[in-house]
Amino acid sequence: MSDLFAVLKEKVSGHSLKIVFPEGTDERILKAAGRLSQEKLLTPILIGDIEKIQQLAKDYNVSLENAEIYDPTNFIMMDELVAAFIERRKGKVSEEDARKILLDENYFGTMLVYANKADGLVSGAAHSTADTVRPALQIIKTKEGVRKTSGVFIMVRGDEKYVFADCAINISPDSQDLAEIAIESARTAKMFGIEPRVAMLSFSTKGSAKSPETDKVVEAVATAKLREPLLTLDGEFQFDAAFVPSVAAKKAPDSPLQGNANVFIFPSLEAGNIGYKIAQRLGNFEAVGPILQGLNRPVNDLSRGCNEEDVYKLSLITAAQALQQ
Repeated sequence: MSDLFAVLKEKVSGHSLKIVFPEGTDERILKAAGRLSQEKLLTPILIGDIEKIQQLAKDYNVSLENAEIYDPTNFIMMDELVAAFIERRKGKVSEEDARKILLDENYFGTMLVYANKADGLVSGAAHSTADTVRPALQIIKTKEGVRKTSGVFIMVRGDEKYVFADCAINISPDSQDLAEIAIESARTAKMFGIEPRVAMLSFSTKGSAKSPETDKVVEAVATAKLREPLLTLDGEFQFDAAFVPSVAAKKAPDSPLQGNANVFIFPSLEAGNIGYKIAQRLGNFEAVGPILQGLNRPVNDLSRGCNEEDVYKLSLITAAQALQQ
């Protein structure tokens, strides 16, 4: 795990990236921001009452020397953000409503990213996933050619590193969604030094069963190969055929994966969520994430049960994603 984040630190160091933390008064956020600031890996932007944040930093013995603090109720460039928000929402909100909405720290922080005053955002320590993701979908939106954002976990155990997706966002992705998730997950894998070998999972291997569910995965494989012909990707696979070379030799001998997949695309959120938790709890893998992908600019969601180390790590991931945009 330390090697994984050593790679990310090397990637982001020296790029003067700014990451927004809407929950500026949360102890976990403050302590992680202090570490990031002291190590000069990035510049934290903390959102909230300036005096309160400064006092809490003193109470927690946190140095914010290299951090910035913005208060939405007294922000010098609020008029600029309001105008940009109204334009982005295509007239769906009035100026009065826009000013009220941007007092919300998640909307305010997301607008800072959209307006190029920050490079990414990390929230969720004290907010729901919806509170974090909704502003991102309304303001930052998905990249061209990507219909939906998705959530991946990097599963780490010793020297082993795998990507599991989608384990966080899309309940029942269709074939186009699955193709997008596969392509975006391959890009995420490269960010972590993983050369992607993508398996599209199902309960069938190469036609061993046939149903609308398996047909969806077959179509996703064809779409992904058409869009990214150089990507090593195949399916549909049962997990053992994707992961165990001896099984692959029997079930899919002509596959380019040969049982050596490292990026696994689950056919539904149900399967993905169950899969990563089994690997985490029975296989003793550490699950890093969820990492949101497919957005124009990086926004990531913490668990409300997170600790300082989780905040620190997700901030590094978000900064690394910003370099890929």
